[in-house]
Amino acid sequence: MLTQILTVAVREMVDAWRDRRGMLSAALYCLMGPGVVSLVSLAVHDGGSVLVAMMSVFTLVSAFTGGMNVALDALAGERERRSLVPLLMHPVTRLDLLLGKWLAVAAFSAAGLVLNLIGFLPLLHRAPPPGLVVAFLPLSLLAAALEVWISTLCRGVKEAHTYLSMLAFLPMGLGMFMVFSPVAGHGWWKFLPVAGHQLQLDAGLRGAELDLRAIFALSVGAVILAGTALLAAARRLEQDDVVYGG
Repeated sequence: MLTQILTVAVREMVDAWRDRRGMLSAALYCLMGPGVVSLVSLAVHDGGSVLVAMMSVFTLVSAFTGGMNVALDALAGERERRSLVPLLMHPVTRLDLLLGKWLAVAAFSAAGLVLNLIGFLPLLHRAPPPGLVVAFLPLSLLAAALEVWISTLCRGVKEAHTYLSMLAFLPMGLGMFMVFSPVAGHGWWKFLPVAGHQLQLDAGLRGAELDLRAIFALSVGAVILAGTALLAAARRLEQDDVVYGG
């Protein structure tokens, strides 16, 4: 089963890598944050806290935009081309197919996250702690699971692009709320996935010590939510009208 999942994942990553325009679009989305913050830093000479807050928000968004183009083609594109049936004629189950595509989307989501942080390095006085990247890997798994689930709900690439673009506004809106709200950072907010990730990212970029207890809780919460989204996607994929069209 693991071999089949990895085979599907590798195939998806290779196919996605061949789509140069899609890769360029995803890279530009992920580097948009460093570009905008760099321009703001030229105009604001004493706004370190503002710049760090902007960095944390854009980094959250990159976890969702990094794998967006792969996700919309992985299932919505297959449905539009009616190519799911030929795929399932191979010795692979629907669950294996779903998990393989999810891993591929998660890989590009994590790559987008890393690319975004690399883009911010010239603006930081110190490199972010390596544990920060590791702590954000579960967020990539969650983002990929949500995108795959939404892709199963859409009949075509255009519809999937609309809904996945709207999904990218979720971390942006929540991140902005965490930056400007007076209640942000208090109580249970630091244990809420996405919101808590923004707080830990903000602390890591400032050079403050990371809250390991909160990171563990965020990782567990992100994995649970990702599993729930994958379960919903698996149930959706069990419906014949999704596979055969209709």
